[in-house]
Amino acid sequence: MRKAKAKKRILLPDPKFNDTLVTRFVNNLMLDGKKSTAFRIFYDAIDIVEEKNGDEENALEVFKKALQNVTPHVEVRSRRVGGATFQIPMQIRPDRKLSLGMKWLISFSRKRNEKTMSLRLANEILAASRDEGAAVKKKTDVHRMAEANKAFLTLDFNH
Repeated sequence: MRKAKAKKRILLPDPKFNDTLVTRFVNNLMLDGKKSTAFRIFYDAIDIVEEKNGDEENALEVFKKALQNVTPHVEVRSRRVGGATFQIPMQIRPDRKLSLGMKWLISFSRKRNEKTMSLRLANEILAASRDEGAAVKKKTDVHRMAEANKAFLTLDFNH
């Protein structure tokens, strides 16, 4: 038996937008415990998004839309049955959906080749809000995998 389940920590909203979602994103973005640097990168990225997007919509709304476009609804989990490994599609818990989306957005931002991290993040957010870019492609790939392996969902696995 495992130890007691870890308590969910309550996140404080970020200073600029007063939003806990932003804090959660920044915590994922942060490297080596440098939270103020992570916040600076995020806020600079949001400023760039605002600049590039004009007055069409609020930059924070663009960020939220981008995040919504990269959050997956199903994922495939490996499951061994009698020596064979099957990829079984499964529903994802809401908090895992969000954290997967954030991690993909950040990791694909890091892989871009713009000059600064805030520029990379801004461009990935803009691309994701328009339903394009590497993070959205990752989501569609995961969904496609789940769709392809739907047949294994109905197989009766004796636990």
